[in-house]
Amino acid sequence: MAFSIRPATPADAGTILGFITELAVYEKAGHEVEATEETILSSIFGPGSVTEAAILEHDGVPAGFAVWFMSYSTWQAKNGLYLEDLYVAPDHRGGGAGKLLLRHLAKLAVERGCGRFEWSVLDWNEPAIRVYDAVGAEPQTEWIRYRLTGEKLKAFAEGAAN
Repeated sequence: MAFSIRPATPADAGTILGFITELAVYEKAGHEVEATEETILSSIFGPGSVTEAAILEHDGVPAGFAVWFMSYSTWQAKNGLYLEDLYVAPDHRGGGAGKLLLRHLAKLAVERGCGRFEWSVLDWNEPAIRVYDAVGAEPQTEWIRYRLTGEKLKAFAEGAAN
């Protein structure tokens, strides 16, 4: 298998949306996808975007993607690279493609002087967890992730919630 990785371009918005949708379905959350080609164009490729993407190809055909952004560690006083999503299409799994994407991002993090490379994984996603364990990544069990979204986010921002 001949895999390669290239930076995503605006012409890839539809491909990225397709992979986002496939990933959401895999994660049992297909009904939650709100992204459109237009929102991908503006959020990843628009002015002031802090998000980047790469396309994994197999013999020139898209086979997966990764989306990430820079984070920051106050304790290290360094940027970090946060992987938001990584997806490899089912026909291309098991051949090292996911590890290739992870290594690509690790190299970017090192080149950019990042102090860390982080991501989250659903606790039931055993195939992904096995890959992450195999590359030497360590779960961060002491941290609990919190999130505000939708109406709760708006209500809190407006002072209506506690």
